[in-house]
Amino acid sequence: MKLRSISCVLLMVTGACAADSGSVSDEGDVAASQSELRRARGGAVFTNSNESDANHIIAFSRAADGSLSEQMAYATGGQGTGDSLGSQAALALTEDHRFLIAVDAGSNEITSFAVKGAELELVDHIASGGTRPVSVTTRRGLVYVVHAGGVNNVTGFALDRHGSLEVLSDADGRLSADDVGPAQIELSPDARELVVTEKTTNKITSFAVGAHGRLSAAHSVDSAGKTPFGFEFTSRGDIVVSEAATMSASSYDVRRRDVTLIDGPISDTQMAPCWVAIDPQDQFAYVANAGSASISTYGIARNGELALLDARGGELGEGGRPLDLAFGAHGRYLYVVDRGNMSVVSFEVADDGELTPLLAAGELSAFASGLVAY
Repeated sequence: MKLRSISCVLLMVTGACAADSGSVSDEGDVAASQSELRRARGGAVFTNSNESDANHIIAFSRAADGSLSEQMAYATGGQGTGDSLGSQAALALTEDHRFLIAVDAGSNEITSFAVKGAELELVDHIASGGTRPVSVTTRRGLVYVVHAGGVNNVTGFALDRHGSLEVLSDADGRLSADDVGPAQIELSPDARELVVTEKTTNKITSFAVGAHGRLSAAHSVDSAGKTPFGFEFTSRGDIVVSEAATMSASSYDVRRRDVTLIDGPISDTQMAPCWVAIDPQDQFAYVANAGSASISTYGIARNGELALLDARGGELGEGGRPLDLAFGAHGRYLYVVDRGNMSVVSFEVADDGELTPLLAAGELSAFASGLVAY
């Protein structure tokens, strides 16, 4: 694998320190030491190649200092589209990082893998229940996928403890119209609400999730900005949504199938803001601007209000085109698919939200879509 620096200075970021060899005086010190040890561990980063001949998951091993290595490719058994999916979240990780779910948009299927460090083991491969699946989400043993071809619809699956998938009854949902240009689907942290952004209708559609994954009828509201695209939930159940056409982001309260505007639209002054990631502490939302080779930083108040902190907090440099982005290592590192340079870009995240570029890694497909990390 080739590594390319995206900064004139290569930053070698040290991992968290191991516990001191001396005695620990109290329970607080023990907890702090254990926390530091957990932070020092590595993880993995995955993206979807979306190639039309044979789809693959591209896997990177993540070291404790945030660096990526050991690029590997794992066949899904399905096909990609060989073009842009126009979506966020073509991949999803279970909360315990045991299983990875991927869309095979070209063959109308989804695939599940068992995750073993940065290695993947194929578990199941199943029809997605529609045409051109572009985004997938999973929580609490439920999996939902949204389709951007034919009659746009949502299909639900049960994910068992072995990683096998089974279609759920009464978990097929219709959106606000037959052709809405869905960009993303995501379950709320408590798995009681399911949300989809609709690009062409400028709507946000939600479903209440009932027993056994059953979906209520769709409830749709107008987006505050134009072309709602990527979004992510905070742990409180709010969402921050990018709005590509108005170069902005907005926040919403999502409760009991209702979606209520909290704040926005707030412009980031950049071109084509489309993908969103929120740090694990719910302090910052990062928006990838595909047309500006930049990442904007928003602050998130406790009441969900947004404040633009830095329009170009992260820059990819010449030829950069940031797409999906995801956090790893308890929010210490942010990873971004750079389709312009066909690589994954790494940033270190400071306590104040500032981004410091590390290394770009990999030789990705020109159609790579989706990104998850742990």
